[in-house]
Amino acid sequence: MGAIVIIAVLVALSILSHLAGVYVGGLTEGAGYAMAAVFTVILVAVLAPGVWIGAALLVVGILAMAMGSPRPIGPAMATTVWSHISLWGLASLPLFIWMGEILCRTRLSENLFNGLSPLLRRLPGGLLHVNVAGCTAFSAISGSSAATLLTVGKITMPELKRRGYLDAIVGGTLAGAGTLGLLIPPSITMIIYGIMVEESIARLFMAGLVPGLMLAGLFVLYNMGWGLLTPEGRAMREEPSDWRQKLSGLWELFPIVALIVGVIGSIYAGIAAPTEAAVLGVAGALILAGFQGSLSKETLADSLMGTVKTTSMITLLLAG
Repeated sequence: MGAIVIIAVLVALSILSHLAGVYVGGLTEGAGYAMAAVFTVILVAVLAPGVWIGAALLVVGILAMAMGSPRPIGPAMATTVWSHISLWGLASLPLFIWMGEILCRTRLSENLFNGLSPLLRRLPGGLLHVNVAGCTAFSAISGSSAATLLTVGKITMPELKRRGYLDAIVGGTLAGAGTLGLLIPPSITMIIYGIMVEESIARLFMAGLVPGLMLAGLFVLYNMGWGLLTPEGRAMREEPSDWRQKLSGLWELFPIVALIVGVIGSIYAGIAAPTEAAVLGVAGALILAGFQGSLSKETLADSLMGTVKTTSMITLLLAG
């Protein structure tokens, strides 16, 4: 595999060196398409051995500047990379990630399941609705589909399997609802997109909320249809919760819902910019975890390390 990659890169470089001569008189349309195809081949070849995506993009960017720009590579790359990773809007990115890391590593995520379960278990589809509602709520906290899927799945999958739910429907509801983190604010993807195209992040958040909630509603309808129309679904009827269990569930949900409303509501109301709302979210998550007694030195250190790793990965991608 390594030899094939090296040969492919050498062939691509030889083609690029030939095409570079066209630069003096200006690239023709055909030469431009050929260079784009060659750069694609180089990117795939560099990614094949397992090179980080950000590093692979940097390699392709350096080659593109070397072949298509008269400027010195060093200053050109330094200016380009710095302009992408020094934008003010990126300041909110590690803060939203840290808020999600805190909630993921403390018992607040367990409270989310414990609060939703007595409220939703009696609906057709049973506890599958906890997957959808949990992913919807956690997406509004973490902004990351991966963190949402990991956190909610870690809590709900063992319990649903223990109760006899089919692996396919459990995994399907998690895989579908986990994507809500791409739409529901504070979506990390929307932050990156807004920075790259110079669009208002607050407006992107507003644009993503309703479609995200509509998609969550469709997932709920699908679960209800499965619970009503299939033999397996009709067999998964949960015992109803009494009013004490429901009140207890609401009490456990209240701090998390208040945090979500405080973060997103402050942006929608124009009280805070996304970066300021992210600071509010981190402070609220730390306070809630501290009152709950699940915020230890180890948990805080792990959440910071997870934030640094995720932010570094995203920054490297932006640099590429």
